[in-house]
Amino acid sequence: MRKLDIQSIEDIAIGAALLGTGGGGDPYIGKLMAIQAVEEFGPITLLEADEVPDDALVVPTAMMGAPTVMVEKVPSGEEVIGAFNTLKNYLGQEIYATIPIEAGGVNSMIPLALAARLGIPVVDTDGMGRAFPELQMVTFHLNDVSATPMVICDEKGNNLMLNTVDNVWTEKLARSATVVMGGSVMLAIYPMKGNQLKSAGIHGIITLTEEIGKAIRGAKAKKVDPIKAVLDITGGYELFRGKISDVSRRTVGGFARGESKLIGIDSYKGKTLTLNFQNEHLIARTEEEVLATVPDLIAVLDSETAHPITTEGLRYGARCVVIGIPCNSKWRTEKGIATVGPRYFGYDIDYIPVEERVMNKRGDK
Repeated sequence: MRKLDIQSIEDIAIGAALLGTGGGGDPYIGKLMAIQAVEEFGPITLLEADEVPDDALVVPTAMMGAPTVMVEKVPSGEEVIGAFNTLKNYLGQEIYATIPIEAGGVNSMIPLALAARLGIPVVDTDGMGRAFPELQMVTFHLNDVSATPMVICDEKGNNLMLNTVDNVWTEKLARSATVVMGGSVMLAIYPMKGNQLKSAGIHGIITLTEEIGKAIRGAKAKKVDPIKAVLDITGGYELFRGKISDVSRRTVGGFARGESKLIGIDSYKGKTLTLNFQNEHLIARTEEEVLATVPDLIAVLDSETAHPITTEGLRYGARCVVIGIPCNSKWRTEKGIATVGPRYFGYDIDYIPVEERVMNKRGDK
């Protein structure tokens, strides 16, 4: 158990935006929500998973919808409390703690803001170890935890509860409702016991995001290469350096979909990289080869500061470094690849771990 203060939140916001692989909502908005809550209600208690009683109820909280919408439809914070309390009343049981459903932008901040305001702990665990665009794309789903009952709430005060036959139907119905409710909503989902959390979750994720943020901050203070600091702490690989030459982005069906192109600079001069995304980056490839695919993480960083750039923040002319980070081993199972691999998203590409692609490119054995 430890406490998270405002500096912790600053660091977590940067690290979570990086692991969010371009998605997970605007990190700045979420950071402001969490900082305001801590200033008003005090530091947040962070628990390790093994500190949660096996029979305690834990409920993830998050934003659902297109990140591009949230930039203009800023949440007040009341939406997620409405969803959380409605689910608690339905279950007829006190909720012991909340967790982030994913590591990404606003979705790492919402549980922190909620925890501060309600005086409950946050557990150092999530369901992705990164960000994914759909509700069933969590390790809880891989372990047969039901997403429902769940509650979604919008800024108008509308609450909608779902009880579905499976988690894929949860995604379909909740996504349709999200579009009707303005493109983004807050939700309380995947209610589970502590023993389920321990077996199904990805642990230490909040600590990792904080360490990434600290590493970037420390590199700036020491005037050393922040990209190298990120690669060292994440075990990632540099895939490309370039300047954004084109961005095609549209909001469709509750997702931000599109692609961006980078013209290579330095040792990558003469090459072009294409990034395909659906909220999060899914595929990174040049004209000759695929460099990385989901479920491995593909992050775009500012070449000078190493600060992550979200898909809605991609701008013409920005100089970037694209990195690939190996995903959690739970995603490298048969069910994990079927749930979040490149073929699920419609790409006729086999999943090959990013470290194997990098070694093959280098000619290593």
